Amino acid sequence: MAITKEQVLDALRKVDDPDLKKDLVTLNMIDDIVIDGNTIRFTVILTTPACPLKEYLREQCVSAIHESLGSDLRVEINMTSQVTTTRSSAPILPQVKNIIAVASGKGGVGKSTVTANLAVALARSGAKVGIVDADISGPSMPVMFNCEHEQPGVVQKDGRNLIIPIEQYGVKLISIGLLTPAESAVVWRGPMAGSALRQFLADTEWGELDYLLIDLPPGTSDIHLTLVQTVPVTGAVIVTTPQKVAVADARKGLAMFQQPQINVPVLGVVENMAYFSPEELPDHKYYLFGREGGMQLAEKSNVPFLGEIPLVQSIRESGDNGYPAVMKDGITAEAFRVLAETLARQVAIRNAAAEKTKVVEVK
Repeated sequence: MAITKEQVLDALRKVDDPDLKKDLVTLNMIDDIVIDGNTIRFTVILTTPACPLKEYLREQCVSAIHESLGSDLRVEINMTSQVTTTRSSAPILPQVKNIIAVASGKGGVGKSTVTANLAVALARSGAKVGIVDADISGPSMPVMFNCEHEQPGVVQKDGRNLIIPIEQYGVKLISIGLLTPAESAVVWRGPMAGSALRQFLADTEWGELDYLLIDLPPGTSDIHLTLVQTVPVTGAVIVTTPQKVAVADARKGLAMFQQPQINVPVLGVVENMAYFSPEELPDHKYYLFGREGGMQLAEKSNVPFLGEIPLVQSIRESGDNGYPAVMKDGITAEAFRVLAETLARQVAIRNAAAEKTKVVEVK
């Protein structure tokens, strides 16, 4: 008797997505089923191209088909992705699926380095990614992406002049550092800085993006409020070092997003400079700034711990050279790759479980 598509779907109902806690058929992740004699072909639509469960789900699907319909069947699976979103009919950034704020309580914890490498790692996985450098007085993204001497273009669309972001390493980028002389200091009051951020969001031709990362300045300021009042933020990532002082400030930054009147989901905590590993002794770990401070912050705040990034000389060199560390080989690149997968995973979980994002109304 010939196998039917319904039998294939029944078999695949036994395969659950470990994160979303439902089977792949219920989640509408199965498509294009073709039965050709002894061969069954279908597509699995993942929630992100950076999905760390890709091979696991492939193996589970093959096992489910063999157990239910016969071990002699040949199973061919096409793994594709469609990044999820909770945004709908947004007046600003309508083609951007997820807006992610990257914040820290204090400066010097490597927030911009984490943002740059996260963006490149997500782009290298196949996602469409952009960065807004929202640190108006201390922009660093142009240096990290080796484009500080470039200038964005301008295009007219529907009677409006829109900024065309710079594109480097597969990431679209806009920064005040691309619009002002490198040696000039941007000394602006809060309203002017907020106006610049709104322009970066509303008057820039971003096109379709899966993830737009917002590299926020340290602390909690007008810029943070401007962001959440201008666009619905999918979630926030908090960057800290293990040091007690940094964790104390990071706790305040995290608490800001969790305030009832703001209520932006915290996707997790990243512990940067978690330990030092000399290049000649890559298996040795020296905890220069304390140990597991970021992990403890995540546990106490009941938010995910996204991962730890080592303190390695090559990270600093990569930032200075404008060639992100995730594009090289080694423990640093692997750490950022895993971090990007974990973040994408948390975004998918958040989009499946939480309410739609809304613009914050702060009186």
